Amino acid sequence: MTAAGPLARYHRRRDFSRTAEPEGRPGEPSGGQASYVVQIHDASSMHFDFRLEADGVLKSFAVPKGPSNDPHDKRFATPTEDHPLEYRDFEGTIPEGEYGGGTVIVWDQGTYRNATSDHDGHEIPLTEGLERGHASFRLDGRKLHGGYSLTRIRDTKGGGKEAWLLVKHDDGRASASGTPDPRRARSVRTGRTLRQVAADARPGGRS
Repeated sequence: MTAAGPLARYHRRRDFSRTAEPEGRPGEPSGGQASYVVQIHDASSMHFDFRLEADGVLKSFAVPKGPSNDPHDKRFATPTEDHPLEYRDFEGTIPEGEYGGGTVIVWDQGTYRNATSDHDGHEIPLTEGLERGHASFRLDGRKLHGGYSLTRIRDTKGGGKEAWLLVKHDDGRASASGTPDPRRARSVRTGRTLRQVAADARPGGRS
């Protein structure tokens, strides 16, 4: 497939003859509510990947400490390349030497409702909010619920990497539970831990 469009960067970074990640292409918006997924990725550094469906792709952020249920936790986030919608279901081990080599599990998934607004309080599309530097949304997932916001705190004008904060709203779904230990966390799709998924991917493993 020729690398073009919103997934060009995603395609350029991957050899799909080696990785089981979905090649994908921009998709049509789902008929119902937009989806989101949170994956735990044990790559060169352990992190959570937070992805929101918008404009036929998954808008993606790497969140080292993961999303928290506690409004006092301000989670640093870095935008990454858009991913195809099929990536919502990806769980497995990316081969060593490939971009992002390591094990991935689906820690949480569900739907979300956009709650992004402009300075006058009028709702705007999520992608427009991200371009402006602030987006709000309400998650309805297996593990995460209620309002969250992504806010840009540093852009690329100074030559550095773009930086954002992911913060839980102080609403009825907030709690002090924070974020689980990623090495003990289990997939909402298969119930497996990172260690179990990695073991299953080895020769002689279950999958």
